[in-house]
Amino acid sequence: MTWNVHGIFHLNPRFDVDGVCSVIRHWAPDIVALQEVDSRGRTDDPFALLAKAVGGHSVDARSIVTEDGDYGQVLLSRWPFAEPPTISDVSYQEREPRRAIAARIVSRLGDVSVIATHLGLSIHERHAQAHALADLVQPTRTLVIGDFNDWFWVKSVRGVLARICPVRTRLRTFPSRLPMMRLDRIYASRDLTIRSAWTDRKACAYSDHLPVIADVAFAD
Repeated sequence: MTWNVHGIFHLNPRFDVDGVCSVIRHWAPDIVALQEVDSRGRTDDPFALLAKAVGGHSVDARSIVTEDGDYGQVLLSRWPFAEPPTISDVSYQEREPRRAIAARIVSRLGDVSVIATHLGLSIHERHAQAHALADLVQPTRTLVIGDFNDWFWVKSVRGVLARICPVRTRLRTFPSRLPMMRLDRIYASRDLTIRSAWTDRKACAYSDHLPVIADVAFAD
């Protein structure tokens, strides 16, 4: 599962973290990537609260750190990490800091590599970041998940990642109340199969992005 929760922790003072957690728990995914987690201006810690939504294994990448709180993304897993995940800086020039979390997860069917990210808003920025992601991709059993902000064909993220992760979701996720753009995706290496993929329209109560949930199968 991947979901941009839109930072409304900051924009909406009445935002209920339990609401996001309830959507996650409803689908009970094994792996979840969340983007735009924002603890700035809050008395609680959304990073810590969300870490408990799936299981006991989580890592966060805080791309903006301030005295008033932090902003970034988290990767949650029901299964343990084979080794400590790595966080790569995929920022582009003077634009907003961006990170990619790379983790190898020990599932009950064997290891799977997961790269979780949130890419930038400009075409050249995303194109450079897509190549940085491609360098992190393992040849087999790899998922690249997140908000790619990718809606143009010119220098598209899809064009870069499809060479190594040709399996992908194609669901419209933004804006959540009338989704038109396929910003949030799950990419998979060619030895994986996406059996089914869907969104949850109830999630529009908590974000202007819909989550993408997918059932992924190993070839063997």
